[in-house]
Amino acid sequence: MPEPATAETGPSTAKGRYTGAYMDSLRLKGDKLADATVEALFTGGEVPRFNTLMRWVTTSGQELPAGLPVAARDYLEATATPPEWVDWGMMEQAREFFIDNDVHISTALSFASMPACYVVPHVAKLLSATHSLEYPARRMAETGQFTVYLMQPDAFQAGGRFLPAAQKVRLLHATIRRHLRQENRWPEPVAICQEDMLGGLMMFSIQVLDALHRLGVHITPGGADAYYYAWKVVGAVLGCDPEEIPPDLEAAREFSDRYMMRHMGPSTEGVHLTRQLIDMYEQVVPGTLLDPIVPALIRFLIGDTAADWLQVPRSRFDTLVKMGPALLGVLESFEDRGPWAAQMSDRLGRLVTHLELSSLTRGRVMHYAIPEELKPAHGIPTPSNRWTPPPPADHP
Repeated sequence: MPEPATAETGPSTAKGRYTGAYMDSLRLKGDKLADATVEALFTGGEVPRFNTLMRWVTTSGQELPAGLPVAARDYLEATATPPEWVDWGMMEQAREFFIDNDVHISTALSFASMPACYVVPHVAKLLSATHSLEYPARRMAETGQFTVYLMQPDAFQAGGRFLPAAQKVRLLHATIRRHLRQENRWPEPVAICQEDMLGGLMMFSIQVLDALHRLGVHITPGGADAYYYAWKVVGAVLGCDPEEIPPDLEAAREFSDRYMMRHMGPSTEGVHLTRQLIDMYEQVVPGTLLDPIVPALIRFLIGDTAADWLQVPRSRFDTLVKMGPALLGVLESFEDRGPWAAQMSDRLGRLVTHLELSSLTRGRVMHYAIPEELKPAHGIPTPSNRWTPPPPADHP
């Protein structure tokens, strides 16, 4: 995560592709297709019927239920297939990357990506306004389930669960935009605008890769490219304008740094959400002896400045977690002993990931329904070459 810009240095613009004026223009754009669909559903009073019918649509290729509102059926048919430009060879590389690193990716999503969201005050405010206090694990459960769906071999085929989940998430975002606008609860013209959607994409791609590097996970340049490519596809499926999605890792790095420099800082909501995240994972880990590892890992992955903004407590484990890269090196040496060792490690990784997801979902399948109103409560083998993030860009 980049260090905050100062008044003397200003934000880094790297090669200058993502200027302030360009980023400002993205704050005025939503998702036309999803927004129009949601508006039609609310105007026609058809949201309850849509939610009831869509609860049973969980896999690609299912016949859409009779009685769907026309606007909803048109939207679902228009978004039922992935973009035509998808490189399926790259997607398969991304799936293999995920299989090889699933536990590490889950760790990065939980303890780096989510806190990175909370360190952007207006994003933290949005999350606080739209999540339930009774189930603070919901966002992590939805994110984990969504990622698992994405990395299945059949993700984009008949029977896959990813595309229907993405279709519903896209409508959920459009609904939140509508509610906040109607209730005059958002100070800007568009909530979950294109800049924030792309910023979120960076949280789950660039921020994850950076966290993996910090953890000492060996990543090939090809693996890093494939992982980002998969999230570029996800962005298009979720309603990001394909023309605006950074085309490669270099551009994504520039966008991510620019976005964070523009927006990150402390907030009451960010502190509250971080405390919920820590409490949630301390409950997942049996006993209390290892509880301090959770805040220590967050601090290690996002850095002291952001951790202090989020009031992540310091603990006796702050130094210990820095040994993580060395321990991962030992595990990778074990994998190098042969295919049997690598296979055993992969299976163990998948088991840990699914156990963690089961704990967060409480054994349920997460359903993405359109909320009729917003809840006021707060919620919540070693490669021969290796990918490394570029050095921080010099501030002008």
